[in-house]
Amino acid sequence: MTTTEGNSVKFESRITFYVVLCWILAAFGGLMFGYDIGISGGVTGMDGFLIKFFPNVYKRKLRAKEDNYCKYDDQYLQLFTSSLYLAALISSFPASKVCTKFGRKPTILVASVFFLLGSGLSAGAHQMWMLILGRISLGCGVGFGNEAVPLFLSEIAPVEYRGAVNILFQLFITIGILIANLVNYGTSKVHPWGWRMSLGLAAIPATGLFIGSLIIPETPTSLVERNHEEKGRKTLKKIRGVDNVDPEFEQIKVACEIARRVKHPYRSLMKLSSMPPLIIGIMMQVFQQFTGINAIMFYAPILFQTVGFKNDASLLSAIITGLVNVFCTVVSIYAVDKVGRRLLLLQACVQMFVSQTAIGGILLAKLNATNSLPKGQAWVVVVLVCVYVSSFAWSWGPLGWLIPSETFPLETRTAGFAFAVSSNMLFTFVIAQSFLSMMCHMRAGIFLFFAGWIVIMGIFVLFLLPETKGVPIDEMKERVWKKHPIWKKFMGDDEDDRAKKTIEMS
Repeated sequence: MTTTEGNSVKFESRITFYVVLCWILAAFGGLMFGYDIGISGGVTGMDGFLIKFFPNVYKRKLRAKEDNYCKYDDQYLQLFTSSLYLAALISSFPASKVCTKFGRKPTILVASVFFLLGSGLSAGAHQMWMLILGRISLGCGVGFGNEAVPLFLSEIAPVEYRGAVNILFQLFITIGILIANLVNYGTSKVHPWGWRMSLGLAAIPATGLFIGSLIIPETPTSLVERNHEEKGRKTLKKIRGVDNVDPEFEQIKVACEIARRVKHPYRSLMKLSSMPPLIIGIMMQVFQQFTGINAIMFYAPILFQTVGFKNDASLLSAIITGLVNVFCTVVSIYAVDKVGRRLLLLQACVQMFVSQTAIGGILLAKLNATNSLPKGQAWVVVVLVCVYVSSFAWSWGPLGWLIPSETFPLETRTAGFAFAVSSNMLFTFVIAQSFLSMMCHMRAGIFLFFAGWIVIMGIFVLFLLPETKGVPIDEMKERVWKKHPIWKKFMGDDEDDRAKKTIEMS
């Protein structure tokens, strides 16, 4: 039964096996992304890989007195990791066009094809250009997948479960990172081609995403937006598990009619009333990277080698942090629609600041250019990294994707989310390309650098981020932006508001 609460309608729905299956299959895009994040650090620490492509780094690694902070500092080695994110940045804009014109489902299919091609090229690489081309193909897969999957999950989820469903994307990212660490732990013992196994096994989650993209439906919103109203109604009934979907369907129709009137969504994003979700979407992604999480996840094995663990022990330590990442993301699935977005983000800022500062302090005091940390202190660093990762996993990790996917109105949703995704990829590229060099020059101060950014993030959430828990996507403007003490100044009775009133009256 459809009920009303305050000024909003609570739409009727049931959770069915089919819709849960659709959530899981689409979330394989996150699994692929996570595997790409996690596999890079282990591969770049494997001797067979370094001898083949980076012999100078391998020679530095063997020198007993080589500077702890600088032995892996190589721009081409960093380019192997970061080229994926540069390709993802560029591809996110054509992905936005494909997502709008052809739908979320075909965009996910294209992502899976890029992933399959990239995994084959990377695993079979015999020259540097093949290796980089493989990473670029994987990056295009990330650009298309990260554009479509969070939107797909937000649009097919019932409003009361939207946060939890969208966080499946981040959960699968963390599972992908963990699987990559386990794979690296096993293949590190296979000389000299274990790195090929690590890179080639990416084809397994890519195949899962490809099969999933053939099974999942198109979202009702995308169908109606592209004038397939009857198919959109049938799909809505199927994913909601009920026959009475008229109130929700009418709301989708109104949003789509407004969206059709917008011929230039990127131009519409520049309007004053579009600034709040655009600023929030971009800054959530930028801040997600300046927590320092991907620096740690990319290079966790190398980081733990730096503080004194041998290769196997460092990979094992990375697996431990991967397990923490997965389990604490599950905490977010449970909590996000109960305690809300803001509380999770603010609590995490405190926990991340304390742990980053402590790591930086220990390394600053105890680790110089050529020594190793005592075993006990090295394990303290591992524990602190786990404390840091746990707080990120239930906050900035999943909410960095959730909040931008739920705050844009339909008429600028794919364009706005493309800006958010590209911002994420730009700063992921910057961090991936510069982290090893920053660690060489800033040494332990790099952790204090990220701790300073966490303070700025906390201030941003406190004053500028509104709570979006339980608000239908198409009611964000009225119930969130127009009631926020700062963002309401950007809102006026613009063309979109007048068009909506006209459509609702008719």
